[in-house]
Amino acid sequence: MSLYVWWNSMPRQKRTGWTLVVVGVVYILYFFKVRLFAAGADITNKEWFYFGAMIVLIMLGTINIRMAEMRERRQGTLPLIDPKLRYRK
Repeated sequence: MSLYVWWNSMPRQKRTGWTLVVVGVVYILYFFKVRLFAAGADITNKEWFYFGAMIVLIMLGTINIRMAEMRERRQGTLPLIDPKLRYRK
């Protein structure tokens, strides 16, 4: 239940980023285990393309996660600044 609450309490952009990262990592692990390190048919160009696309997907997911964190930080005040304190000139 706590995983469900944690997942739904995240902003949509962050959830999307984590979904992209997880899908990319799962496919790359599958590719390494089943296609690259196991004996079988040759790896086609299409599979190499998917492998590269998953690396790009992980990068996009990471960007999404970082942008969501930056957006969350921007909405509040910085942790070291007291919002009641005004600067004197």
